[in-house]
Amino acid sequence: MPPFPTISALHAAYASGLGPREVLAETYRRLAAIDDPGIFLTLLPEAETFAAAAALGPFDPTEKPLWGVPFAVKDNLDVAGLPTTAACPDFAFVPSETAPCVARLLAAGAILIGKTNLDQFATGLVGLRTPHPAPRNALNADLVPGGSSSGSAVAVAHGLVAFALGTDTAGSGRVPAGLNNVVGLKPSLGSVSNRGLLPACRTLDTVSVFAGTVADADRVFRIMAGYDAADPYSRDLPVPTQPPGLPPGLRVGMPDAASLRFGGDPLSEAAFVAGLDDLATLTGRPNAVDLAPMFAIAALLYDGPWVAERYQAVRPLIERSPQALHPTTRAVIGRATAFTAADAFAGLYRLAELRRAADALWEHIDVLVVPTYPRPVACAELEVDPIGPNSELGTYTNFVNLLDLCALAVPGRFRTDGLPAGLTLIAPRGRDGLLAALGARLHAAAGVPIGTSGESVPVPEAGPASAGPDEIELAVIGAHLSGLPLNRELTGLGARFLRMGATRPDYRLYALPGGPPRRPGLLRVAAGAGANIAAEVWALSPAAFGRFVAAIPAPLGIGTLHLADGTSPKGFLVEAEGIASGTDITRYGGWRSYLAAQSDGADRPPRLNTGPSTSPSVRALSANRCACAGSR
Repeated sequence: MPPFPTISALHAAYASGLGPREVLAETYRRLAAIDDPGIFLTLLPEAETFAAAAALGPFDPTEKPLWGVPFAVKDNLDVAGLPTTAACPDFAFVPSETAPCVARLLAAGAILIGKTNLDQFATGLVGLRTPHPAPRNALNADLVPGGSSSGSAVAVAHGLVAFALGTDTAGSGRVPAGLNNVVGLKPSLGSVSNRGLLPACRTLDTVSVFAGTVADADRVFRIMAGYDAADPYSRDLPVPTQPPGLPPGLRVGMPDAASLRFGGDPLSEAAFVAGLDDLATLTGRPNAVDLAPMFAIAALLYDGPWVAERYQAVRPLIERSPQALHPTTRAVIGRATAFTAADAFAGLYRLAELRRAADALWEHIDVLVVPTYPRPVACAELEVDPIGPNSELGTYTNFVNLLDLCALAVPGRFRTDGLPAGLTLIAPRGRDGLLAALGARLHAAAGVPIGTSGESVPVPEAGPASAGPDEIELAVIGAHLSGLPLNRELTGLGARFLRMGATRPDYRLYALPGGPPRRPGLLRVAAGAGANIAAEVWALSPAAFGRFVAAIPAPLGIGTLHLADGTSPKGFLVEAEGIASGTDITRYGGWRSYLAAQSDGADRPPRLNTGPSTSPSVRALSANRCACAGSR
């Protein structure tokens, strides 16, 4: 068994003759060696896992993409025949059906090891609110393991399983990941069925994934994702079958000086700046943005009427036997009785106001990068104050689901004292693939091991540069380029970036009148009578392509473009009549270059830089901001 069982490493070992029985036996041996009784609440007998492996048949990763891969699930997700307890013995029941998200993984060949510990009823970010022994942080037992998906994160960090399911309402799929040096993927709400999940806040919950690498988390997510008509909160979101490439024009934001919060901890501050330096090598310098609306929204989750959703989830138990709840869990959920129905509507109105302000942020950036948590929290702090440190851990997580965003927590460079740090990437719903593309590269750039294994993070594989059999290639040359105003029309339909390119020298480019946004038109001319015009090639499903084309206004249309690399994707063309009032800008070689020249006030084509910035200038940029934030 590899030091850390990534899916690709396991499958390579299986292809070389290793059997899943040996892998499973090693899993149980490692668990015994760790000697942490707090990780699992239900552990399947080793013999049952051997039987499950035998039932898989011959190794076939095509038919079963998770063939022989051990995994665990948080104990608020149903598995038929196993108790669901949510870390509350008096609540326990044995379901007759398996949650669809778990069933999809089992059908894909994954082997369930057991169900993991959690903050009771998924209420907490520390991992200590359980009547059972709490899982120990995999890196440092003095630190909280993070919650509420504590056992799942710790199981992955120790390499007991390749991945584990958690849930995420306020950060439970991200904070434990950061504290245990693993990846935490929080999908877009509704992309994975929540049937068979005991709700915390039913309108905000999602199943999450912990894994050693972004590639594994992303693979598991794609297998789980899918519309479920029997789940009233399921949504038919576009989830491409493959992850995208990293678009060249990506706009990344970071918290401004007033939004950087590290709890006065200079080591966490320095670790975040080091992470920004890694990010700068991939995307260039992030832009500082104001997170005040996000923080105001975050306060609504526990200080507002949304806590009543948690009360509703356990209402029969808390009203019949309140003493059955963990004291801190009971205190948090019990606050719901102070709110009225009128307060609930007032909260909805306030959220709508704040959401309008927060949504404006995405007009200027594509991805937001934040610390996963301000600073690591010691277990001893919770003995003095069981609420305050928990709330602090949610600083950068609590607002995400209220705003219908997706997020991906990746390990960052360790603090200089060896404690974990992490970065979280956030984007509008449906951009899960974009976060995976960036997150995989950011994780590798950090140079940290996977969990506790010492195993290096694999260099991300370059995705396919051409569309799959169920996709259509579309070349864009103007306002739909990455980082430009209309790119969201593509990404909102689940389009994924494939490659950069240029047309053959058989096209001329015109700036068309009208806007905003400003748009160009591409006109086919005689062979060699034009220039190579810069383009990006994206892939869409046939249904998404149809919806996209239906919205294109005259004088633009879609035709077949001929690119210099010999490919012929569909792409934008302009009618000859449409350029009558346009300006020929062919000499700029592309729309980006033209816009840059206009911005510079120059009347000449500037040099077009299509690669990422490699300057580590973010450290200097952020030093003053971080110093100010650390002094609060």
